[in-house]
Amino acid sequence: MQRGDIVVCVSSDDYGKPRPAVIVQTDLFNKTHATLTICPFTTHLIEASLFRLLISPTKQNGLKEASQIMVDKITSIKRDKIHQKTGTLTADQIQKLDDAILLWLDLNNMN
Repeated sequence: MQRGDIVVCVSSDDYGKPRPAVIVQTDLFNKTHATLTICPFTTHLIEASLFRLLISPTKQNGLKEASQIMVDKITSIKRDKIHQKTGTLTADQIQKLDDAILLWLDLNNMN
């Protein structure tokens, strides 16, 4: 699994409910770290385009319905909580995700 992959996983705050998420951590640590940093998806769509990125279902991403990446819910989970890879984001979607993460974490304004 690598950055930009969409996986089905269970995070501790979801009461055991599997949901899609996108891997957002760098690939540099995938083989040596016990956790992966992800942003979960939701089908509960809200108007918050700066930190909730709308993704339409395609064969490439494997989503079943229109969903939003919840950049405001970025978290790390143990690898054993990941059940399967369902698809990947496009390069354009990854760039938009990168921009949203930079904004959410205020990484552009670090002194």
